[in-house]
Amino acid sequence: MRAVVRRDGRLVVQGAVFRAALGRHGVTEHKVEGDGATPVGLMALRRVLYRADRLRAPACAVPLEPIAENDGWCDDPLSADYNHMVRLPQDAHHEELWRADGLYDVVGVLGWNDAPVVKGRGSAIFLHVARADYAPTEGCIALALPDLLRVLAAGVTYVLVS
Repeated sequence: MRAVVRRDGRLVVQGAVFRAALGRHGVTEHKVEGDGATPVGLMALRRVLYRADRLRAPACAVPLEPIAENDGWCDDPLSADYNHMVRLPQDAHHEELWRADGLYDVVGVLGWNDAPVVKGRGSAIFLHVARADYAPTEGCIALALPDLLRVLAAGVTYVLVS
């Protein structure tokens, strides 16, 4: 099943419309690491990561795995681990997946720049929990937790940003 993300910050799945936060610099057809934009394209939902200490495993149609305190995601284009999940500590620049703020309590890993990985074309493009005020992301797509859980439970396997 496909979810469609519109440039106006709405995600649509099975006729239901959800408010979404997108990149602070909008949507782009030419994604570059660190540009703060959400990439345009059809991205497979590769897997879902979640904080098992905060919520039970969400229903979804893709592989599911709990994250641990030492999980991260490499966003350093100079690293061999660029755009891959890594174990911390890590010398290369990375994001910590175990966050105090709850934004990564549920993380849908989207298939952006991963088959193959191209250095500098963008990393860590996720479907994750939005801030309460729907502040822009660094390039991800973020939904309120109840909405994210509902979208995943609907069986979404692809996200189209158009």
